[in-house]
Amino acid sequence: MSGDLLAGVRVLDLSTVFMGPYAAQVLAEWGADVIKVEPLRGDQVRGIGDVTGNGVGPIFVNANRGKRSVAIDLKSPETREVLRALVRGADVLLHNIRPPAAARLGLTWDELREINPGLVLCAFRGYGKDGPHADRPAYDDVIQAASGIAAAQGAAGGEPEYWRSAASDKILGLYGAAATCAALRAKEADGRGRSVEVPMFEGMASFMLLDRQGGWLTDPPSGPTGYPRTDSPHRRPYATKDGHLAVMMYADKHWTVFFDLIGRPELAEDPRFRDIGARTSHIDELYALLAEEMVTRTSAEWSEAFERADIPHGPVHDVEDLFTDPHLSATGFFQTVEQPGVGPVRLARRPVDFGEPAPPPRPAPLLGQHSREVLAEAGIPDDDVQRLLDSRALSQR
Repeated sequence: MSGDLLAGVRVLDLSTVFMGPYAAQVLAEWGADVIKVEPLRGDQVRGIGDVTGNGVGPIFVNANRGKRSVAIDLKSPETREVLRALVRGADVLLHNIRPPAAARLGLTWDELREINPGLVLCAFRGYGKDGPHADRPAYDDVIQAASGIAAAQGAAGGEPEYWRSAASDKILGLYGAAATCAALRAKEADGRGRSVEVPMFEGMASFMLLDRQGGWLTDPPSGPTGYPRTDSPHRRPYATKDGHLAVMMYADKHWTVFFDLIGRPELAEDPRFRDIGARTSHIDELYALLAEEMVTRTSAEWSEAFERADIPHGPVHDVEDLFTDPHLSATGFFQTVEQPGVGPVRLARRPVDFGEPAPPPRPAPLLGQHSREVLAEAGIPDDDVQRLLDSRALSQR
């Protein structure tokens, strides 16, 4: 078996930037035939870090690998029937177009299900449709701030900060991929299409509340929000005698063994550290103690001791270190692929193991690389395709 779990599923990806394209890339990675429908100028992310001038910068490649590209002017009246034909042949349509613009393009749920009653529509939004911010634009930074992420990074008294990653986009992309699969499963049961809405604000609020709702779980609140362990200023990669090391002791057995390692077994019976509840309440003291001890030995000495004690630990990598990490190398995580417009590139394989051999990663498309091919599959006559190309409502690379 090939490991293409979504083989036979066709996805129209009308999204741009990070969130929607990442969701569609995950579906492609799981075997779906994903057609990226781009404006004639292409997804703007094509230009980020694009050193070749071919519109295949590294972020675009990673968020769009395994897809086919159609470059078309969807605002042109000439292409309205083309879009309808593509929708008729699709199982999923995914977009992050704001509602007024989606309505102008004929991408409302009522219009789409009239064309294809079995379609699954996955629409990414900044905010849910029933709230006062429903039509507001939103990007990752705005949602990190609104959902409490930025404030949480400054919880130890510092200024609010963003995660150094477009985390909201990527997390909601995964939500969208999962929701799409759930909708496809429901369709198998009853034959009906589904309209799925994935709002960034609500999604990240839910994500943050899992470990940060704290005393606000009860109504009225019984205490503050937050999670003392992750809020501690002492929670960080720890300095050793010759570098830094990540270590996380969580269960009782971890701390009992650690206290033995440092020659202070009596701390296991200290009321402050006896169980997880007490340790959480005194986490600053505990992590300060850990920091003091870590600087007394080298990283290698601690790694050897933690390995024997089965305590979770690991190196502090730069991103560049991932490409030479022995574990990733042994698992064949990176594979070299010929990327059109660039040449050989290193792509990460599918990180999820479904118990079957995973197909190798596939390159990202050039802008409009598959326009003629995809329209022919949708039943658009060759003469009509050529007319669209001649009128510049369609582009073929």
